[in-house]
Amino acid sequence: MSGLAPIVALLTWLPNALAGSTVPAGVACPPEMQFCVVEVATPGTQPSHVPVGTTAGAPQPCISPNGEQVPCFDSSFGWFNSSDGCYWNIVAPQPPGDAIVWEGHYPSGQIWNFVCLVIVPGSHAGWTWRASPPPGYGGSADPAQLAQEAISQMALAGPEIRLSIPADKFATVGVPVWLWTDVTPTTWGPTSATASVPGLSVTATAQARQIVWDTGDGLSETCKNPGTAYYTGGVVSPTCQHVYQRSSADQPGLAYPIRATTTWDVTWTGGGSSGSLTVTRVSTSQVRVGEMQVLVTTS
Repeated sequence: MSGLAPIVALLTWLPNALAGSTVPAGVACPPEMQFCVVEVATPGTQPSHVPVGTTAGAPQPCISPNGEQVPCFDSSFGWFNSSDGCYWNIVAPQPPGDAIVWEGHYPSGQIWNFVCLVIVPGSHAGWTWRASPPPGYGGSADPAQLAQEAISQMALAGPEIRLSIPADKFATVGVPVWLWTDVTPTTWGPTSATASVPGLSVTATAQARQIVWDTGDGLSETCKNPGTAYYTGGVVSPTCQHVYQRSSADQPGLAYPIRATTTWDVTWTGGGSSGSLTVTRVSTSQVRVGEMQVLVTTS
C-alpha cells in the first residue's frame, strides 16, 4: 500500500486449509478460493485521505488511494474504508471458532472479508479478524449514490434498432425508411430497481423520453416515441422515419452509419430524499441506400 514497503507473498490455498495452515498473523484466504494475494508490509504511515468539496452535515465522499472518488457501498464487496482503501463486509456464515483466522479471539469480534483497491483493483483480498467494524461501515451511504447502484441494476440500453429495409437490401432515395426500436424494459421502459444497504433502500424508475436518430447523411430525426414497426405495404411511417436524398455509394462500406441515442428520464426516492436525472444510451447500425434506375426503351 502507499507509504509502506511491501513484500508480496503468493499463498496457494486448498479449500480445507483454512483451519490448519500457517499464515501471516491476521490474514486468511476464503476457503473457497484456490489462491489469493496477501501483502505483508513493514510498519509505515497510512496515507491520509481528506474529502474535499463537502459541507458540514453532508455525506462524505469515499476516496481511493489514488485520489479518485469511489462508491461508498458496493453490493458485491461491501463498505469502503477510505483510511485503508479497502471494501469490507462481514463473512456470512462466520467460520468455525477453531479456525486459525480467529487468532484465538473467538467468540469476540467478527471475521471480515476485505478487497483493497491497491496496485491492481481486487488483487489484495482475504479474511481477517476485527474487534470492531472498520471506519465507514454501514453508515456512509448517500441515497444519490445508492440511486446510481439501482440504475446500474436496470441495465438501460440503447434502441434495439429496427429498419423497414432488411440488412441485405438497399433503401431507395426518396422513399421513407421507417425507424423504430423493440419495446422492452431495457430499451424503452418503464423499468425500476431497488438498491439496499443496511438501514437504507433507494428505488429508481426509468422511462425513455426520446430517440435521436443520426442517420449518417448529415441529418437526424428526433422521435418522441419508440417508432412504429413496419408492415407489408406501408409507405409513410405514422411516427418515425427518414428520407434519404442521395445514395450511399460514396460512403465507407457503401452504407450510411446510423447512431441512435435514447434519452432516459430517471427518478429515485429513498432515505427521506428524492431526485431525478437524465441518462443516455447509444446503439449503432447501418443502411445502404441506392437510387432507382429507370429503363426507357423506344420501339
